[in-house]
Amino acid sequence: MTISLAEDQPVTPQRVVVLLAKSAFAAQPISEMSRLTKLLQGRPDIERVLFAFSEQGTPSLRDVLEGLRRPEVGEVVILPLLVPMELSFQLWLARTIRRWQRDGADDWPVIHLGAPPALSGAMADLLADMLRSALATPPLSPTARAPKDASVVPAQKRRVLVCQGGACNDAGAATIWGHLRNEQERLKLRTAAGGTMTAKSTCLGPCNLAPVLQVFPEGTYYGGVTEDGIDRIIADHLLRDVVVDALAYAPTGTKQALRA
Repeated sequence: MTISLAEDQPVTPQRVVVLLAKSAFAAQPISEMSRLTKLLQGRPDIERVLFAFSEQGTPSLRDVLEGLRRPEVGEVVILPLLVPMELSFQLWLARTIRRWQRDGADDWPVIHLGAPPALSGAMADLLADMLRSALATPPLSPTARAPKDASVVPAQKRRVLVCQGGACNDAGAATIWGHLRNEQERLKLRTAAGGTMTAKSTCLGPCNLAPVLQVFPEGTYYGGVTEDGIDRIIADHLLRDVVVDALAYAPTGTKQALRA
């Protein structure tokens, strides 16, 4: 099968594999993911191997998939490298990818989402190899107690809480959190416009408005937040002190549903 860009430019659809991890806070996980991609590169049935992170870390899964919306890419296979991997992770990840497809143009490749590594028939051999490696390393021994370090209390003006309750997680809160954290690093939000800190929270309350986040010191609730919504909240609320009314929900004392 070929995709034709023009009569004289036939293109064979590429199969791209994306190795997926949850998050990366430093260079080491990124180097490890890069090393893992090399294990698949060169296979005759795969044209490219990439890696991505579903939460904090770059490249994000959303950015990688957006970059693969090209005529020459016919099929994308996502392999989540999570052990253990909860069923809810697979479900919200599938829902999130469908949302990205729905909100975008009709130029998405076919996307397959792989099964958890624990279901692989090679898992027993992998665990046995890890056992042999562990037994070959020196045993751990107690070390002297490290001296206490001092810390500076940050002077940030704002704090953003991202709900991690069941309904919000099912609605893809993890990808929202990851996008917020990546933008926090990219835009230096810890010091910009008085400074902003971000944190995950337990259930924030209005589950029907999932995914939910709350911005302090005002305590503003935002519901139905997407990556584009995060961008608007950062640009207006965090950097300009202007509440994004289209996404905000004020306490009314009555039940509220997501606005269209």
